[in-house]
Amino acid sequence: MNTEADLIEKLKRIEALFVGGATKGERDAAANALGRMHERLKNIQEADPPVEYKFTLADLWSRKLFVALLRRYDIKPYRYYRQRYTTVMARVSKKFVNKTLWPEFKELDKILRAYLEEVTNRVVSQSVHADSSEAEVIQQLAEN
Repeated sequence: MNTEADLIEKLKRIEALFVGGATKGERDAAANALGRMHERLKNIQEADPPVEYKFTLADLWSRKLFVALLRRYDIKPYRYYRQRYTTVMARVSKKFVNKTLWPEFKELDKILRAYLEEVTNRVVSQSVHADSSEAEVIQQLAEN
């Protein structure tokens, strides 16, 4: 059973991999690595100017994670009036999106989803009913 502390540690390890840290010592110096990442982003933006991206995320949990990731890189998330709540707009370079931002988000999102599913299953089975499996699929509609 994963705990919240396990999840946080796992997310930090993934972040360290994307920021450039491979050893424990480098992970401990994550603040410096994040500074290097900001510098790299600035250099990428000079060579590959930011363009407006529209990100459509599956749910509010993914949106919350993605917005936090953007803000960590000092990228301002926004959305236009009347856009869905799960839509996030940002001005960022294509290279940074393809090489860093989107791959990191996908990995973090996968771990967060697995954790949320585990917690949900545990809470439902302990508080509502022990069998929280999916409903049975039948071949044809029953007649009234």
